[in-house]
Amino acid sequence: MNRISISPNICHGKPVIAGTRVLVSNILGALAAGETIEEILEDYPNITREDVSAALQFGSELSNFQTHAYENSNS
Repeated sequence: MNRISISPNICHGKPVIAGTRVLVSNILGALAAGETIEEILEDYPNITREDVSAALQFGSELSNFQTHAYENSNS
């Protein structure tokens, strides 16, 4: 994940493409909205196809969580 950077000094600590201020969430949002990789690369000429893939991988890893059963105290 050397293509993704998280620093409190860049974009309030949100994940970005390393060396840029392009938010991973913007890339994922564009893909979710149906934009093609080519369209994203036109919108963000300072990133690469590999950066878009890294953003997808990052999102995939974040969504891979385990659930824990908990007892509802209101029952």
